[in-house]
Amino acid sequence: MVIALGERSLLLDVGIRAVFHTALLFGVFLLFAGHNAPGGGFIGGLVTAAAFVLRFVGDPDGEQGRPLPFHPTTLLGGGLALAVLTGVAAWLFGGDLLESGKATLDLPLVGDVKVTSALPFDIGVYLVVVGLVGTVLTTLGTEREQRS
Repeated sequence: MVIALGERSLLLDVGIRAVFHTALLFGVFLLFAGHNAPGGGFIGGLVTAAAFVLRFVGDPDGEQGRPLPFHPTTLLGGGLALAVLTGVAAWLFGGDLLESGKATLDLPLVGDVKVTSALPFDIGVYLVVVGLVGTVLTTLGTEREQRS
């Protein structure tokens, strides 16, 4: 059986529904686990962006609209600003650019939580990667709508 370009595949739709939320969750896990294990903002962002790419590829007619519920350049700009501010924040405390700082917070239900300045930087990188891929997908989706 040959599938035409505009037809939807039931198998692909079910597979994407099964994988999409798991990939999003795994991307966030990689973001937070990246300080003590392999991962971080870039890898977590790539896994999350891959979930959106799967969703885009599985929708040949563009029925689902944009891959994100808001314009992805918001994520791109916000992530870039967060990463730059985190890098420059060390200057405010007399350190070098991108020098890492750490603190221990005592949260009521969780207990002691160690927080480093690398986490906001990684979150910024994560947002930049997801925003960039979202911008590319939105641009491709706009071109796809203009062709039809």
